[in-house]
Amino acid sequence: MNHGPDDQSPEGGLDSDELALRRMLHQAVQTVEPRDGTLDHLRRAVPARRARKRQAMVGMAAAALFLGTAVPALVHVSNSTGSDVNPSVAGQASQAQGGASQGKNAGGSESTAGANPGKSHGKGKGDSKGDGKGPGTGPGSSTNPASTSAAAAPVCTADQLGSPTESLAAPDAGGVVYGTFRVVNISTSACTVGGVGTVNALAQGAADGTKVSTARHAAGDAAPGLPDPSTEITGLQLQPGAAYELKFAWVPSEACPTTGGPSGGTTDGGSTASPSPTEDAGSSSGTTSTGTDSGVTTQMMRADGTADGSVIVSHTTAAGSPTVSATVSNACAGTVIYTGVLAGS
Repeated sequence: MNHGPDDQSPEGGLDSDELALRRMLHQAVQTVEPRDGTLDHLRRAVPARRARKRQAMVGMAAAALFLGTAVPALVHVSNSTGSDVNPSVAGQASQAQGGASQGKNAGGSESTAGANPGKSHGKGKGDSKGDGKGPGTGPGSSTNPASTSAAAAPVCTADQLGSPTESLAAPDAGGVVYGTFRVVNISTSACTVGGVGTVNALAQGAADGTKVSTARHAAGDAAPGLPDPSTEITGLQLQPGAAYELKFAWVPSEACPTTGGPSGGTTDGGSTASPSPTEDAGSSSGTTSTGTDSGVTTQMMRADGTADGSVIVSHTTAAGSPTVSATVSNACAGTVIYTGVLAGS
């Protein structure tokens, strides 16, 4: 059977109802014409659509790159144990990309990526520690400018130390007398205190030199009013005008001897002074027994009948000069307990 040209038409294979519907649709749109400018609109819209497709592809590629950098950053943060790790994944990613966004370090300071991508311009959490070794806060430290590292300055010489002063407090309930020696760096350059130096005790008057001694301060000794030994500083550096201190305590072991008279006497209660029989009646002066016949030494007496004894406590710097001293009155027997070098207040 031969097929005519109509067998190849679009209507081939359609039943009568479908053909009727198709003709109706064709008739309905025969009068429809495109608006003016439709062609120009299509000419602009098609390239724009193609551009949007390209932008979408670029965006997908950027998203893939972002994920490729953010995931390793997240793994790095989760595996880090240091206190300065930046916990912000977004911050890590932006720093790695060198974007213009701002993040914050662990210390709270802002950092801006830009001229130097991937590096924070802020300061980390450890800013409060400073760049150098400043004064500590534990035992032996002080806010005084002296409390700095001793390695940076030479040992103080005698010419650099001066303006020594001393101070004494009133005896406490147990008769212990506390005092302080203070020595200043009078030079224009820093120096390091070479050590404690020397502390001596010299008996005067009725004081018994064989019963006067010195000892270094230790925890739990008879001078609890002295600073704890842990506050002593070895190799203390003194800035110009700064001072170091050395504290001491006089701890009596015996009271000074007494006699019955206020004008004079002996340590064993011997004879007191009496007027010489050769003196004129109008003379108010008298002579006292020297004790040479009986072997007893005459002592000066206080108004209350106590023998006048005292102890001179002196301190000489490790440089050999200067020397400063303090006199403890009403002291005849005991121990001078002294500390090491302390930062001046």
